[in-house]
Amino acid sequence: MSRMGRVGAETSAGWRSFVRRRTAVFFTFFFPVILIVIFGALIRTDPTGEGLFTEPAAYYVPGYLAVVVLFTPLSRMGSEVARHREGSRFEKLATTPLTRGEWLLAQTAVNAAIIGLASLLILGLVVLLTGAEIAFSPLLVPYILVGVVCFCGVGAMLGSYTDSQDGAVAASNAIGLPLLFLSETFISLSQLPGWFGPLVNLSPLTYFARGVRAAT
Repeated sequence: MSRMGRVGAETSAGWRSFVRRRTAVFFTFFFPVILIVIFGALIRTDPTGEGLFTEPAAYYVPGYLAVVVLFTPLSRMGSEVARHREGSRFEKLATTPLTRGEWLLAQTAVNAAIIGLASLLILGLVVLLTGAEIAFSPLLVPYILVGVVCFCGVGAMLGSYTDSQDGAVAASNAIGLPLLFLSETFISLSQLPGWFGPLVNLSPLTYFARGVRAAT
């Protein structure tokens, strides 16, 4: 089997493994929908007021996208690596022609496909439910792909450091939640203390949010 054939076969297996897990499908596709309905359609933004949602609706598009671009690779890749370690699956894969790089590429491709579909759903609902005025730019696709690759790498490292799938998910949540709200996604830099600004610039999600905001 050629390299492309091996990557394609592993990608197909990874996709089927994902769709069989109803909990993973729910949190990937419907959890962001719940956030949009609660914060975007029910609470709504108040650009003239004070509080959390003081920017126009379009400002929060990177935040909604970050829910899947950040959490899906961290939790899914982390738990997948931890699951393979627990079941000694990497040792079994080592007896096949599939290399570590090909396995990682296949898992990244699965995450990219999942997040791409979820992003389309999120953008459509944001426009429909919040009335956000979004300018779709071709740059949006590379920003999402780079974000997926970046956080797949972080998720793979978490899976290699933790002892179990539960530990990988817990570690991804512990890292993901602060990044989600402190990376110029839902909270603007002006709402944070001045001393915290340099820390915001250390987050890779900050640059994803700025890029998506500029593209949309």
